Amino acid sequence: MAGRARGPADVLLAVLLTSALLSLLVSPARGRGGRGHGNWDSAAQLVPPPPEESPARVARFVAHLCDWGSLGTQSTLAEVRGRPFADVLSLSDGPPGAGRGVPYFYLSPLMLTAQNLQVNPYATLMLSLAQTSFCRKHGYDPQSPLCVHIMLSGTVTKVNETEMDFAKKSLFIRHPSMKTWPDSHNWYFAKLNITNIWVQNYFGGPKIVTPEEYFNVTIQ
Repeated sequence: MAGRARGPADVLLAVLLTSALLSLLVSPARGRGGRGHGNWDSAAQLVPPPPEESPARVARFVAHLCDWGSLGTQSTLAEVRGRPFADVLSLSDGPPGAGRGVPYFYLSPLMLTAQNLQVNPYATLMLSLAQTSFCRKHGYDPQSPLCVHIMLSGTVTKVNETEMDFAKKSLFIRHPSMKTWPDSHNWYFAKLNITNIWVQNYFGGPKIVTPEEYFNVTIQ
């Protein structure tokens, strides 16, 4: 990934993200679905996204702040073979303030989504700030373009040895219960290799962001 010198905007983004995510990680678990999913600490979730005119920064902001999303694959089930299939997956692109933009997953061969990916690795991931208090605070419906969401498309593959430690740390720090999931399910780490990006953060249709633009945003 190409790097670049960090400007004041990137530094501010890093500070805001680090503060928000650290607040999330130290707050007690509450609400449904584990660590406050859908019911996070309001003070930590009111950090505004980057300006609408900076879609690459918006995409990285959303990818780093969200810790679950909806993954669309092509079904291999006999009843609906070849049809679109969606599932909710926990994810992480890195520890607080150290996201790399690559969504990591913890999958099992027993999962229908994992079975679909073994036949066809192409997938699209949707991440939305509707999972935070941002949209509720402003009265945005989850489908509203103002309730910022992004779509990341590409292929899902197993993580290789060079990324294994980072993927494990990234996921377990945000989803500690994963450590206790049964070994008999043969869990493995996977990632989305991003090829296409769409950002919906205002009316008029989604903005297209290239992978180069996306990964050139520095939040470390």
